[in-house]
Amino acid sequence: MAAGDHVVIIGGGFSGTLLAINLLRHDGPRATLIERRAAQMARGVAYSAAHNEHLLNVRAGNMSAFPDDPGHFVRWLESLDMGDAGTFVSRRVYGTYLREMLDDAAASHGDRLTLIDATVTDLTRDASGIVATTGDGRRIAADVAVLAVGNLPPHTPPGLDPDALPNGCYRADPWAGDIADGLGDNDRVVLVGTGLTAIDAALMLDAAGFRGPILAISRRGLVPRAHADAPGRPGLREKPAGEASALVRSVRTRAADIGWRAAVDELRPMTQIIWGAADGIMRGRFLRHLRPYWDVHRHRLAPRIAARIDRLRDDGRLQFAAGKLVSAASDGDGAMLCWRPRGSDAVETVRVARIVNCTGPQGDLLRSDEPLLQRLLADGMIRPDALRIGLDVDAQSRVIDRSGQVDERMYCIGPMTRGGLWEVVAVPDIRQQNWTLARRLAHAQWVGGEGL
Repeated sequence: MAAGDHVVIIGGGFSGTLLAINLLRHDGPRATLIERRAAQMARGVAYSAAHNEHLLNVRAGNMSAFPDDPGHFVRWLESLDMGDAGTFVSRRVYGTYLREMLDDAAASHGDRLTLIDATVTDLTRDASGIVATTGDGRRIAADVAVLAVGNLPPHTPPGLDPDALPNGCYRADPWAGDIADGLGDNDRVVLVGTGLTAIDAALMLDAAGFRGPILAISRRGLVPRAHADAPGRPGLREKPAGEASALVRSVRTRAADIGWRAAVDELRPMTQIIWGAADGIMRGRFLRHLRPYWDVHRHRLAPRIAARIDRLRDDGRLQFAAGKLVSAASDGDGAMLCWRPRGSDAVETVRVARIVNCTGPQGDLLRSDEPLLQRLLADGMIRPDALRIGLDVDAQSRVIDRSGQVDERMYCIGPMTRGGLWEVVAVPDIRQQNWTLARRLAHAQWVGGEGL
Protein backbone atom coordinates (compact mmCIF):
# COMPACT_ATOMS: atom_id res chain seq x y z
CA MET A 1 0.00 0.00 0.00
CA ALA A 2 1.05 3.58 -0.60
CA ALA A 3 0.48 6.65 1.54
CA GLY A 4 -2.34 7.72 -0.77
CA ASP A 5 -4.29 4.50 -0.27
CA HIS A 6 -7.21 4.13 2.08
CA VAL A 7 -7.92 1.88 5.09
CA VAL A 8 -11.41 1.65 6.56
CA ILE A 9 -11.49 0.54 10.20
CA ILE A 10 -14.73 -0.91 11.57
CA GLY A 11 -14.84 -0.25 15.30
CA GLY A 12 -13.58 2.84 17.07
CA GLY A 13 -12.66 1.38 20.45
CA PHE A 14 -9.12 0.94 21.74
CA SER A 15 -7.95 -1.34 18.91
CA GLY A 16 -9.42 0.62 16.02
CA THR A 17 -8.42 4.00 17.41
CA LEU A 18 -4.86 2.92 18.00
CA LEU A 19 -4.55 1.52 14.48
CA ALA A 20 -5.76 4.79 12.95
CA ILE A 21 -3.29 6.81 15.04
CA ASN A 22 -0.41 4.48 14.21
CA LEU A 23 -1.15 4.67 10.48
CA LEU A 24 -0.71 8.43 10.75
CA ARG A 25 2.42 8.12 12.90
CA HIS A 26 4.04 5.90 10.27
CA ASP A 27 2.98 8.11 7.36
CA GLY A 28 0.80 5.32 6.06
CA PRO A 29 -2.49 5.26 4.18
CA ARG A 30 -5.30 7.61 5.08
CA ALA A 31 -7.82 6.09 7.46
CA THR A 32 -11.56 6.19 8.02
CA LEU A 33 -12.58 5.13 11.51
CA ILE A 34 -16.23 4.07 11.89
CA GLU A 35 -17.88 3.64 15.30
CA ARG A 36 -21.60 3.06 15.79
CA ARG A 37 -21.67 4.44 19.35
CA ALA A 38 -20.35 8.01 19.18
CA ALA A 39 -19.85 8.24 22.95
CA GLN A 40 -17.52 5.25 22.83
CA MET A 41 -15.27 6.57 20.07
CA ALA A 42 -11.67 5.94 21.23
CA ARG A 43 -12.83 4.75 24.65
CA GLY A 44 -14.74 1.61 23.69
CA VAL A 45 -16.82 -0.26 26.27
CA ALA A 46 -13.89 -0.79 28.65
CA TYR A 47 -13.14 2.88 29.18
CA SER A 48 -16.50 4.56 28.54
CA ALA A 49 -18.85 2.47 30.69
CA ALA A 50 -16.51 2.31 33.66
CA HIS A 51 -17.24 4.13 36.92
CA ASN A 52 -14.71 6.23 38.80
CA GLU A 53 -14.04 3.36 41.21
CA HIS A 54 -13.03 1.05 38.36
CA LEU A 55 -9.26 1.09 38.08
CA LEU A 56 -6.94 -0.26 35.44
CA ASN A 57 -5.61 -3.72 36.22
CA VAL A 58 -2.10 -2.71 35.09
CA ARG A 59 0.19 -0.02 36.49
CA ALA A 60 0.47 3.15 34.45
CA GLY A 61 4.08 2.38 33.59
CA ASN A 62 2.94 -0.40 31.25
CA MET A 63 -0.08 1.36 29.75
CA SER A 64 1.51 3.47 27.02
CA ALA A 65 -0.42 3.27 23.77
CA PHE A 66 2.84 2.87 21.85
CA PRO A 67 5.42 0.07 22.19
CA ASP A 68 8.07 2.38 20.71
CA ASP A 69 7.36 5.06 23.35
CA PRO A 70 6.83 3.21 26.65
CA GLY A 71 6.74 6.41 28.72
CA HIS A 72 4.01 8.11 26.68
CA PHE A 73 1.10 7.54 29.08
CA VAL A 74 3.14 8.26 32.20
CA ARG A 75 4.29 11.62 30.77
CA TRP A 76 0.67 12.49 29.98
CA LEU A 77 -0.42 11.43 33.47
CA GLU A 78 2.36 13.35 35.22
CA SER A 79 1.62 16.48 33.20
CA LEU A 80 -1.82 16.50 34.84
CA ASP A 81 -0.50 15.59 38.32
CA MET A 82 -2.66 12.44 38.26
CA GLY A 83 -0.10 9.79 39.10
CA ASP A 84 3.17 8.17 38.13
CA ALA A 85 4.45 4.89 36.68
CA GLY A 86 3.32 2.90 39.71
CA THR A 87 -0.24 4.23 39.82
CA PHE A 88 -3.35 2.17 39.05
CA VAL A 89 -5.42 4.95 37.50
CA SER A 90 -9.11 5.14 36.79
CA ARG A 91 -10.26 3.57 33.53
CA ARG A 92 -12.13 6.77 32.80
CA VAL A 93 -8.83 8.66 32.96
CA TYR A 94 -7.33 6.22 30.48
CA GLY A 95 -10.33 6.74 28.21
CA THR A 96 -9.65 10.47 28.29
CA TYR A 97 -6.03 9.79 27.31
CA LEU A 98 -7.13 7.77 24.29
CA ARG A 99 -9.71 10.33 23.19
CA GLU A 100 -7.22 13.19 23.45
CA MET A 101 -4.75 11.28 21.29
CA LEU A 102 -7.42 10.68 18.66
CA ASP A 103 -8.53 14.32 18.68
CA ASP A 104 -4.93 15.49 18.38
CA ALA A 105 -4.32 13.09 15.47
CA ALA A 106 -7.45 14.29 13.66
CA ALA A 107 -6.52 17.94 14.19
CA SER A 108 -2.92 17.60 13.06
CA HIS A 109 -3.35 15.32 10.03
CA GLY A 110 -6.09 17.08 8.09
CA ASP A 111 -8.04 14.88 5.71
CA ARG A 112 -5.86 11.80 6.32
CA LEU A 113 -8.20 10.76 9.15
CA THR A 114 -11.99 10.71 8.94
CA LEU A 115 -14.22 9.83 11.90
CA ILE A 116 -17.71 8.53 11.17
CA ASP A 117 -20.57 7.83 13.57
CA ALA A 118 -22.42 4.98 11.83
CA THR A 119 -23.08 1.25 11.80
CA VAL A 120 -21.36 -0.81 9.12
CA THR A 121 -23.91 -3.29 7.78
CA ASP A 122 -21.89 -4.94 5.01
CA LEU A 123 -18.48 -5.31 3.43
CA THR A 124 -18.24 -6.19 -0.26
CA ARG A 125 -15.51 -6.38 -2.86
CA ASP A 126 -15.36 -4.53 -6.13
CA ALA A 127 -12.74 -4.24 -8.87
CA SER A 128 -10.63 -1.72 -6.97
CA GLY A 129 -10.88 -2.96 -3.41
CA ILE A 130 -13.49 -3.21 -0.71
CA VAL A 131 -16.64 -1.22 0.07
CA ALA A 132 -18.13 -0.63 3.51
CA THR A 133 -21.86 0.06 3.52
CA THR A 134 -23.37 1.86 6.51
CA GLY A 135 -26.88 1.75 7.93
CA ASP A 136 -27.58 5.27 6.69
CA GLY A 137 -26.79 4.30 3.10
CA ARG A 138 -23.23 5.51 2.70
CA ARG A 139 -20.79 3.47 0.64
CA ILE A 140 -17.15 3.95 1.62
CA ALA A 141 -14.57 2.61 -0.82
CA ALA A 142 -11.22 1.49 0.54
CA ASP A 143 -8.20 -0.58 -0.38
CA VAL A 144 -8.22 -2.52 2.91
CA ALA A 145 -10.79 -3.12 5.65
CA VAL A 146 -9.85 -3.85 9.26
CA LEU A 147 -12.32 -5.39 11.69
CA ALA A 148 -11.77 -3.96 15.17
CA VAL A 149 -15.08 -5.05 16.67
CA GLY A 150 -13.81 -5.82 20.18
CA ASN A 151 -15.33 -8.58 22.25
CA LEU A 152 -18.71 -10.14 21.60
CA PRO A 153 -21.26 -9.73 24.41
CA PRO A 154 -21.77 -12.68 26.77
CA HIS A 155 -24.26 -15.43 25.98
CA THR A 156 -27.24 -16.09 28.21
CA PRO A 157 -26.04 -18.56 30.87
CA PRO A 158 -27.44 -22.11 30.68
CA GLY A 159 -30.43 -22.58 32.96
CA LEU A 160 -31.77 -19.05 32.42
CA ASP A 161 -34.65 -18.00 30.19
CA PRO A 162 -34.85 -14.20 30.31
CA ASP A 163 -38.31 -14.19 28.70
CA ALA A 164 -39.67 -16.26 31.58
CA LEU A 165 -38.48 -13.78 34.23
CA PRO A 166 -40.13 -10.54 35.37
CA ASN A 167 -39.16 -7.40 33.50
CA GLY A 168 -35.88 -6.05 34.85
CA CYS A 169 -35.01 -9.12 36.90
CA TYR A 170 -32.34 -10.31 34.46
CA ARG A 171 -29.67 -7.92 33.23
CA ALA A 172 -27.71 -9.17 30.24
CA ASP A 173 -25.39 -6.16 30.16
CA PRO A 174 -23.55 -5.44 33.42
CA TRP A 175 -22.26 -2.19 31.87
CA ALA A 176 -25.69 -0.70 31.25
CA GLY A 177 -25.31 1.37 34.40
CA ASP A 178 -28.67 0.45 35.88
CA ILE A 179 -28.01 -2.87 37.59
CA ALA A 180 -28.82 -1.36 41.00
CA ASP A 181 -32.02 0.43 39.93
CA GLY A 182 -35.03 -0.41 42.07
CA LEU A 183 -33.13 -2.57 44.55
CA GLY A 184 -33.58 -2.36 48.30
CA ASP A 185 -31.32 -3.51 51.10
CA ASN A 186 -33.49 -6.59 51.69
CA ASP A 187 -33.02 -7.74 48.11
CA ARG A 188 -30.49 -10.29 46.92
CA VAL A 189 -28.45 -10.05 43.73
CA VAL A 190 -26.86 -12.99 41.95
CA LEU A 191 -23.88 -12.38 39.67
CA VAL A 192 -23.37 -15.18 37.18
CA GLY A 193 -19.58 -15.28 37.00
CA THR A 194 -16.80 -14.63 39.50
CA GLY A 195 -14.16 -12.97 37.29
CA LEU A 196 -13.26 -9.36 36.57
CA THR A 197 -16.74 -8.51 35.28
CA ALA A 198 -18.29 -9.74 38.53
CA ILE A 199 -15.76 -7.65 40.48
CA ASP A 200 -16.80 -4.58 38.50
CA ALA A 201 -20.50 -5.33 39.01
CA ALA A 202 -20.06 -5.72 42.77
CA LEU A 203 -18.25 -2.38 42.92
CA MET A 204 -21.01 -0.70 40.89
CA LEU A 205 -23.69 -2.08 43.20
CA ASP A 206 -21.79 -0.89 46.26
CA ALA A 207 -21.14 2.56 44.78
CA ALA A 208 -24.86 2.89 43.95
CA GLY A 209 -25.70 2.36 47.62
CA PHE A 210 -26.93 -1.21 47.47
CA ARG A 211 -26.36 -2.89 50.83
CA GLY A 212 -28.08 -6.22 50.30
CA PRO A 213 -26.33 -9.58 49.85
CA ILE A 214 -24.54 -10.39 46.60
CA LEU A 215 -23.88 -13.99 45.54
CA ALA A 216 -21.41 -14.57 42.69
CA ILE A 217 -21.47 -18.06 41.16
CA SER A 218 -19.22 -19.72 38.61
CA ARG A 219 -18.30 -23.28 37.78
CA ARG A 220 -15.11 -23.21 39.87
CA GLY A 221 -15.74 -20.13 42.00
CA LEU A 222 -12.30 -18.73 41.18
CA VAL A 223 -11.70 -15.06 42.01
CA PRO A 224 -9.04 -12.80 40.43
CA ARG A 225 -5.92 -12.41 42.55
CA ALA A 226 -4.41 -9.09 43.54
CA HIS A 227 -1.27 -7.39 42.31
CA ALA A 228 1.52 -7.04 44.84
CA ASP A 229 2.13 -3.56 46.22
CA ALA A 230 5.30 -3.41 44.10
CA PRO A 231 6.04 -5.20 40.81
CA GLY A 232 8.20 -8.31 40.92
CA ARG A 233 11.40 -9.00 39.04
CA PRO A 234 10.86 -11.93 36.68
CA GLY A 235 13.97 -13.33 35.07
CA LEU A 236 13.01 -16.15 32.69
CA ARG A 237 14.95 -15.98 29.44
CA GLU A 238 13.95 -19.18 27.62
CA LYS A 239 10.60 -20.59 26.62
CA PRO A 240 9.62 -23.57 28.78
CA ALA A 241 9.47 -26.77 26.74
CA GLY A 242 6.97 -29.61 26.77
CA GLU A 243 3.24 -30.17 26.92
CA ALA A 244 0.76 -28.29 29.09
CA SER A 245 1.44 -30.47 32.13
CA ALA A 246 5.18 -29.81 31.85
CA LEU A 247 4.51 -26.08 31.54
CA VAL A 248 2.41 -26.16 34.71
CA ARG A 249 5.21 -27.92 36.59
CA SER A 250 7.70 -25.37 35.30
CA VAL A 251 5.57 -22.44 36.47
CA ARG A 252 5.03 -24.03 39.88
CA THR A 253 8.76 -24.56 40.28
CA ARG A 254 9.47 -20.97 39.35
CA ALA A 255 6.70 -19.77 41.67
CA ALA A 256 8.37 -21.53 44.57
CA ASP A 257 11.61 -19.71 43.75
CA ILE A 258 10.45 -16.18 42.83
CA GLY A 259 6.75 -16.00 43.76
CA TRP A 260 3.72 -16.84 41.63
CA ARG A 261 3.24 -13.30 40.31
CA ALA A 262 6.74 -13.10 38.88
CA ALA A 263 6.46 -16.67 37.58
CA VAL A 264 3.35 -15.74 35.61
CA ASP A 265 4.65 -12.34 34.51
CA GLU A 266 7.85 -13.74 33.04
CA LEU A 267 5.79 -15.87 30.66
CA ARG A 268 4.12 -12.78 29.18
CA PRO A 269 6.70 -12.20 26.40
CA MET A 270 6.42 -15.88 25.44
CA THR A 271 2.72 -16.73 25.65
CA GLN A 272 2.00 -16.02 22.00
CA ILE A 273 5.01 -18.13 21.00
CA ILE A 274 3.88 -20.98 23.26
CA TRP A 275 0.33 -20.75 21.90
CA GLY A 276 1.55 -20.65 18.32
CA ALA A 277 3.66 -23.77 18.82
CA ALA A 278 0.80 -25.72 20.44
CA ASP A 279 -1.37 -28.01 18.35
CA GLY A 280 -5.16 -28.02 18.49
CA ILE A 281 -5.29 -30.77 21.10
CA MET A 282 -3.02 -28.93 23.51
CA ARG A 283 -4.89 -25.65 22.98
CA GLY A 284 -8.19 -27.38 23.66
CA ARG A 285 -6.85 -28.95 26.85
CA PHE A 286 -5.64 -25.57 28.01
CA LEU A 287 -9.05 -23.97 27.43
CA ARG A 288 -10.91 -26.78 29.20
CA HIS A 289 -8.67 -27.25 32.20
CA LEU A 290 -6.18 -24.43 32.71
CA ARG A 291 -7.73 -21.26 31.33
CA PRO A 292 -9.76 -20.33 34.45
CA TYR A 293 -6.67 -20.66 36.64
CA TRP A 294 -4.52 -18.75 34.19
CA ASP A 295 -7.06 -15.93 34.00
CA VAL A 296 -7.30 -15.30 37.75
CA HIS A 297 -3.52 -15.24 38.12
CA ARG A 298 -2.77 -13.37 34.91
CA HIS A 299 -5.51 -10.67 35.00
CA ARG A 300 -5.18 -9.21 38.49
CA LEU A 301 -6.82 -6.57 40.61
CA ALA A 302 -5.26 -3.32 41.70
CA PRO A 303 -4.40 -3.64 45.41
CA ARG A 304 -6.96 -0.98 46.35
CA ILE A 305 -9.73 -2.81 44.49
CA ALA A 306 -8.75 -6.14 46.06
CA ALA A 307 -8.96 -4.52 49.49
CA ARG A 308 -12.48 -3.25 48.77
CA ILE A 309 -13.60 -6.69 47.65
CA ASP A 310 -12.10 -8.21 50.80
CA ARG A 311 -14.08 -5.76 52.92
CA LEU A 312 -17.32 -6.67 51.15
CA ARG A 313 -16.60 -10.34 51.78
CA ASP A 314 -15.62 -9.79 55.41
CA ASP A 315 -18.84 -7.83 55.99
CA GLY A 316 -20.84 -10.74 54.58
CA ARG A 317 -22.21 -8.65 51.72
CA LEU A 318 -20.39 -10.51 48.93
CA GLN A 319 -20.02 -14.27 48.60
CA PHE A 320 -18.22 -16.20 45.88
CA ALA A 321 -19.36 -19.76 45.27
CA ALA A 322 -18.48 -22.65 42.97
CA GLY A 323 -21.54 -24.20 41.39
CA LYS A 324 -23.88 -24.48 38.45
CA LEU A 325 -27.13 -22.71 37.72
CA VAL A 326 -30.00 -25.15 37.34
CA SER A 327 -33.03 -22.93 36.72
CA ALA A 328 -34.72 -19.65 37.54
CA ALA A 329 -38.50 -19.22 37.77
CA SER A 330 -40.56 -16.08 38.11
CA ASP A 331 -41.61 -15.22 41.66
CA GLY A 332 -43.51 -11.95 41.85
CA ASP A 333 -41.14 -9.19 40.79
CA GLY A 334 -38.12 -11.45 41.39
CA ALA A 335 -37.10 -15.03 40.78
CA MET A 336 -36.52 -18.30 42.60
CA LEU A 337 -33.05 -19.36 41.48
CA CYS A 338 -31.87 -22.95 41.83
CA TRP A 339 -28.18 -23.80 41.78
CA ARG A 340 -26.06 -26.83 42.61
CA PRO A 341 -22.87 -26.25 44.62
CA ARG A 342 -19.78 -27.85 43.09
CA GLY A 343 -19.24 -31.37 44.39
CA SER A 344 -22.78 -31.70 45.71
CA ASP A 345 -25.90 -33.40 44.40
CA ALA A 346 -28.16 -31.15 46.47
CA VAL A 347 -29.81 -28.15 44.83
CA GLU A 348 -30.04 -24.89 46.74
CA THR A 349 -32.82 -22.37 46.12
CA VAL A 350 -32.63 -18.64 46.82
CA ARG A 351 -35.01 -15.83 46.07
CA VAL A 352 -33.32 -13.07 44.11
CA ALA A 353 -34.38 -9.64 42.97
CA ARG A 354 -31.82 -9.42 40.19
CA ILE A 355 -29.60 -11.70 38.13
CA VAL A 356 -26.66 -10.05 36.33
CA ASN A 357 -24.77 -11.80 33.55
CA CYS A 358 -21.09 -11.42 34.46
CA THR A 359 -19.77 -14.36 32.43
CA GLY A 360 -17.55 -11.98 30.49
CA PRO A 361 -16.92 -11.40 26.79
CA GLN A 362 -17.31 -14.20 24.28
CA GLY A 363 -15.87 -14.93 20.86
CA ASP A 364 -18.00 -17.63 19.23
CA LEU A 365 -18.99 -16.27 15.83
CA LEU A 366 -21.57 -19.00 15.32
CA ARG A 367 -23.49 -17.78 18.37
CA SER A 368 -23.14 -14.09 17.65
CA ASP A 369 -26.16 -11.99 16.70
CA GLU A 370 -24.02 -9.10 15.43
CA PRO A 371 -25.54 -8.31 11.97
CA LEU A 372 -22.24 -7.50 10.26
CA LEU A 373 -20.53 -10.65 11.47
CA GLN A 374 -23.56 -12.73 10.53
CA ARG A 375 -23.49 -11.22 7.05
CA LEU A 376 -19.78 -11.82 6.58
CA LEU A 377 -20.17 -15.41 7.78
CA ALA A 378 -23.05 -16.02 5.39
CA ASP A 379 -21.02 -14.57 2.51
CA GLY A 380 -18.04 -16.76 3.38
CA MET A 381 -15.73 -13.78 3.94
CA ILE A 382 -14.87 -14.83 7.50
CA ARG A 383 -14.96 -18.04 9.52
CA PRO A 384 -14.52 -19.01 13.17
CA ASP A 385 -11.15 -20.24 14.36
CA ALA A 386 -10.83 -23.94 15.12
CA LEU A 387 -11.67 -23.51 18.81
CA ARG A 388 -14.53 -21.05 18.20
CA ILE A 389 -13.09 -18.40 20.48
CA GLY A 390 -12.66 -15.80 17.78
CA LEU A 391 -12.24 -15.10 14.09
CA ASP A 392 -9.74 -17.10 12.04
CA VAL A 393 -6.65 -15.07 11.06
CA ASP A 394 -3.09 -15.78 10.04
CA ALA A 395 0.08 -14.61 11.80
CA GLN A 396 -0.17 -11.20 10.08
CA SER A 397 -3.76 -10.68 11.31
CA ARG A 398 -5.16 -11.27 7.82
CA VAL A 399 -8.64 -12.77 7.77
CA ILE A 400 -9.04 -16.35 6.52
CA ASP A 401 -12.23 -16.94 4.56
CA ARG A 402 -14.57 -19.94 4.49
CA SER A 403 -12.47 -21.76 1.90
CA GLY A 404 -9.29 -21.37 3.95
CA GLN A 405 -7.81 -18.64 1.76
CA VAL A 406 -6.04 -15.62 3.25
CA ASP A 407 -7.76 -12.35 2.31
CA GLU A 408 -5.14 -9.74 1.42
CA ARG A 409 -7.69 -6.94 1.77
CA MET A 410 -9.23 -7.74 5.13
CA TYR A 411 -7.62 -7.81 8.57
CA CYS A 412 -8.83 -8.28 12.11
CA ILE A 413 -7.25 -6.88 15.27
CA GLY A 414 -7.98 -7.09 18.97
CA PRO A 415 -9.62 -9.76 21.13
CA MET A 416 -11.36 -11.51 18.24
CA THR A 417 -7.95 -12.77 17.06
CA ARG A 418 -7.36 -14.71 20.30
CA GLY A 419 -7.71 -18.04 18.49
CA GLY A 420 -4.48 -17.36 16.62
CA LEU A 421 -2.62 -15.28 19.20
CA TRP A 422 -4.31 -16.02 22.54
CA GLU A 423 -2.75 -13.14 24.50
CA VAL A 424 -4.40 -10.24 22.68
CA VAL A 425 -6.95 -8.95 25.17
CA ALA A 426 -4.90 -6.45 27.20
CA VAL A 427 -3.32 -3.13 26.27
CA PRO A 428 0.31 -4.39 26.13
CA ASP A 429 -0.65 -7.08 23.60
CA ILE A 430 -3.11 -5.08 21.49
CA ARG A 431 -0.77 -2.10 21.16
CA GLN A 432 1.96 -4.38 19.74
CA GLN A 433 -0.46 -5.98 17.27
CA ASN A 434 -1.68 -2.53 16.18
CA TRP A 435 1.80 -1.10 15.82
CA THR A 436 2.96 -4.08 13.76
CA LEU A 437 -0.04 -3.97 11.42
CA ALA A 438 0.20 -0.21 10.96
CA ARG A 439 3.85 -0.53 9.97
CA ARG A 440 2.97 -3.34 7.58
CA LEU A 441 0.25 -1.28 5.88
CA ALA A 442 2.57 1.74 5.74
CA HIS A 443 5.53 -0.37 4.56
CA ALA A 444 7.41 1.00 7.58
CA GLN A 445 8.65 -2.47 8.46
CA TRP A 446 11.18 -2.06 5.66
CA VAL A 447 12.75 1.05 7.16
CA GLY A 448 14.44 1.80 10.47
CA GLY A 449 12.21 4.65 11.60
CA GLU A 450 9.95 4.20 14.62
CA GLY A 451 7.27 6.69 13.65
CA LEU A 452 6.89 10.42 13.95
